Amino acid sequence: MKISCSKDALLNGLQSVQSIVSTKGALPILLNVLIETEDESVSLSTTDLEIGIKSRVEAKIKKKGGTTLPAKRLFGIVRDFPGDIIELDITENNIATITSKKDNFRIMGLSKDDFPKIPVFKDSGTITVKKSVIKDLIKKTAYAVSQEETRYTLNGIYLIVKDGYMTMVATDGRRLALASAVTSDDGENRDGVIVPSKAINEIMRMLSGEGDIKIKISENQIMFEFDNIILVSKLIEGRFPDYEQVIPKKSKQQVKISREEMLAVIKRAALITSDKSKSVKLTFSKGLLLVESNAPDVGEYKGEIPLNYKEEEIKMAFNPDFLTDVLKSMEEEEIEFEFNDSLNPGVVKSGNNFIYVIMPMRIS
Repeated sequence: MKISCSKDALLNGLQSVQSIVSTKGALPILLNVLIETEDESVSLSTTDLEIGIKSRVEAKIKKKGGTTLPAKRLFGIVRDFPGDIIELDITENNIATITSKKDNFRIMGLSKDDFPKIPVFKDSGTITVKKSVIKDLIKKTAYAVSQEETRYTLNGIYLIVKDGYMTMVATDGRRLALASAVTSDDGENRDGVIVPSKAINEIMRMLSGEGDIKIKISENQIMFEFDNIILVSKLIEGRFPDYEQVIPKKSKQQVKISREEMLAVIKRAALITSDKSKSVKLTFSKGLLLVESNAPDVGEYKGEIPLNYKEEEIKMAFNPDFLTDVLKSMEEEEIEFEFNDSLNPGVVKSGNNFIYVIMPMRIS
């Protein structure tokens, strides 16, 4: 195998795939990137057996072939390599020579025959969505994914495609975020699947610019394709909770609040909390929202937000992090906050396509 390609193109391709490569406890072949020639490009592939990423890079193919090379080491060599063009020559014994006019590297690789195959989705229907839509859906839900490994069905985002809409749902048992958007799909409905948070984080890391992203779903895997990149991930097995039962059917009170103003006040209130006293109290009274926090040996805080509210006084308490997470994920000037009483969940809404349910805390 012998190729010649732009240093920047190769570096970008390696940067797209090398983040899932482990440096500890992995099989030797999983530390490598698979490099294979195609018509007028080379493909770069990595996998951790849960996620596989493949990127294509334009190259001049002088001799066809393939090999695997240490991913992190190759990335470092290319990043610091002098010159704009890199020549890569691979022997039959998987020894790579990387040269420019002034420098020469030789590194040892492993046979491509031992590299795990990344699945190909041939028969699955394609869901087409704008990249900006996927980013927005993930941004509005990913923060609510559970970090507790024992609750494995909550360690990802639940993805549903139904009636021309894509919906993402995430919950950790104490709050739930749901966001929907129109797809460019053919209208075929698909059962909900749980996409691991690691795959979601990789997608967010790589998505940029305009354009579409194509999604294919099989029985136990999902594929995302965009910008000459393919990411394939295993799905989380198991049943996602019945999220519709968590969303309150009715709320006695609805109030509109400036998002930026509420975010600023909640962030200030969070400064006067502690691990033992991690809550802020919201008091809705006529014309006013009072935000308070206090913690022993720390101090206390009070802040006010004027409101168009004329109903009975209601007090509620929430984890401030759960409030700031949702407020930071949104871009609207105003949010709709709905509630019943101090014992039932609060609900943040934005139009008909976003709902955030947050469980209250005991008022101290």
